[in-house]
Amino acid sequence: MKDKFIYAFAVLPILAITLVLQIYKVEPFENFSLTFNDIDFSLQKKEPNKDIVFVAVDEPSVNRYGRWPWDRRILAKGIDRLTQADVVLMDMIFSEPTGEVDEVLAESLSGLNNSVCGFFLRDNATQVISDDELDVLSDSTLDLLQSQFGDSSRDIFPSAKYAEINILPIMEACSLSGSFSTFRASDDKLRSYPTALHFGDGLYPSLAIQGLRLRLNKDLERVDNNHLKIGKYIIKIGENGLVRLNFYDLDKYDVVSFLDVATGVVKPEYFKNKIVILGITEVGAGDIANTPIGSIPGPLLHYTFLSNLLNSQLIVEYKYITPILIVMMVLLPLILIFSIKKILYRTLLNILIYLVVYGYVRYLFVVDMIYIDLFFPLLSLIFSMVVVEAVAFNIQEKKGKFMKDTFSSYLSGDLLNKLIENPESLKLGGEKKELSILFSDIRGFTTISESMSPEKLIKILNRYFTPMTESVLENGGMLDKYIGDAVMAFFNAPVDLEKHADASCDCALSMIEKLERLNKELVSENILPIRIGIGINSAEVIVGNIGSDAKKDYTVIGDGVNLASRVEGLTKNYGIEILITEFTVAKLTKEFIYREMEPVKVKGKDEAVLLYQLMPNSEESKKIKSLYDEALALYKDSSFEKAEKLFNKLVKEYEDNPSKYFLPLAKEKHPWGVHKMTTK
Repeated sequence: MKDKFIYAFAVLPILAITLVLQIYKVEPFENFSLTFNDIDFSLQKKEPNKDIVFVAVDEPSVNRYGRWPWDRRILAKGIDRLTQADVVLMDMIFSEPTGEVDEVLAESLSGLNNSVCGFFLRDNATQVISDDELDVLSDSTLDLLQSQFGDSSRDIFPSAKYAEINILPIMEACSLSGSFSTFRASDDKLRSYPTALHFGDGLYPSLAIQGLRLRLNKDLERVDNNHLKIGKYIIKIGENGLVRLNFYDLDKYDVVSFLDVATGVVKPEYFKNKIVILGITEVGAGDIANTPIGSIPGPLLHYTFLSNLLNSQLIVEYKYITPILIVMMVLLPLILIFSIKKILYRTLLNILIYLVVYGYVRYLFVVDMIYIDLFFPLLSLIFSMVVVEAVAFNIQEKKGKFMKDTFSSYLSGDLLNKLIENPESLKLGGEKKELSILFSDIRGFTTISESMSPEKLIKILNRYFTPMTESVLENGGMLDKYIGDAVMAFFNAPVDLEKHADASCDCALSMIEKLERLNKELVSENILPIRIGIGINSAEVIVGNIGSDAKKDYTVIGDGVNLASRVEGLTKNYGIEILITEFTVAKLTKEFIYREMEPVKVKGKDEAVLLYQLMPNSEESKKIKSLYDEALALYKDSSFEKAEKLFNKLVKEYEDNPSKYFLPLAKEKHPWGVHKMTTK
């Protein structure tokens, strides 16, 4: 639980920081976000509206009629061929008079069904507007929309102090005027289209909005602060009344050359009932817009907006989705750290989940035009992964150090590494668990200790404990403690050991084998050999950190531990080295050589426990066991004379100590199961 709080407090700042970066559009992160999501437009293959045409004053036109600006009679000639168009949008401005030719252009504009003259709104003064000009311009305001919003319109739509407008004859010749001012994003790219802007006391529509008012013969109305309506079309607006543009492949826009229009290559019928945008693309004269799909002619911004609206392809934005994704991506590494142990798997799953979200979000854009920012969720995921894994590494290091400090002397290197890799398996608070417990003790230790100096005794004990400890560790056990000359170990904790009974028996046999080699060395040094007894019991006991607040030890307690200790003490009664209980025998899966002793009622136990001798794996052991089992069966069947003969044979031929124990009992005809031994 403490670790969970550590992780939670670690990622909370990440969540807060990322949300602030996203909500307040902090640079340069906002710039990165915009570029990161521009891939949307390369994925979709939507077609623009077929009723829109862009007539471009392009390079062939300039080559034919000379550099821009032209004699306005040339422009008038081309406009005269657009009379069948439903609406003509003039993405150009005539802010200075040029003489009588202005009337020619004005007359051509007057001959159109509907025409919209463009004008600029600026923050800096470019021309002085007369009252007459302002009066004509004010005829193009969005009076209905402004009245519906009231004072709040100033908060929703941007304002400009100055304007650059057409000369009065041109402005009067056009049906209405519309602004073609645009707003660049933080990365200097044009991604959005304005719906309306304040100038003076009026709210003026953009060029495309004005064209729609004429085509649909409907006014722009307020639905709510986030939605406008024109006819049957709903426009969702964002900050500053902007609408995010859904760009098309550049080669899909319908663009014709002004030269082809003016010379009749493109017939007037081609423009029948269409919206025509007249603008300039010639380098040095035209307006070039930097967009997510590259540099495009500025008039295509109006084209894109009109097509988006008429085709119901306007981008839909839900502001709350990105913050939700940010929260999810911050929490994802936090969730995985508690459910997946390996960092590689966690990392791959984090990436995979993000890629699934990424693919689904891109699919939503292609199919439903839903725009969701995926950069800040990615940023939050990366930050969260780094912080969570750093915290995990720190916690793991501390736990690993604790494990090493606590268990390095008691576990083998392999088991210690497993414990460090999987610390959750260690319940330091204590748990009930089935273990096999081993006790060993030196026989006649007092005699040995009295025969040598303390310094020499310590050296001998160290030489003895080293191979005994090796046997424990080599067989996957944990060395619990040394109790004087005794060794206590257990198997199946703190690391799980499925065949713990087998491991404890292998350990005991290994201890005897290593002790025989040590005794050969001791005898060669004129030192008395060491004899030991080993007792093993398998039982469910309490294992965990036990002790005082000042000092704790990882150990085991319970009746099963006491029984193992008492069984070890009984080895000397039978003159053997290893005794195991019936509970350990029941858990064995390997082929061991063991023989039955007798049921013994030990101190603290109401029920007698059947004991077995664990024997070395040798041919002699097999012969002894075979003959012994026959003798014991006869003894248990009360065939005392026959049993006595076989026990006597075992004693004479093999100096078999258990047979020495049962031989007098057979002579005295003590029935099986009657003789019980109580240990102290």
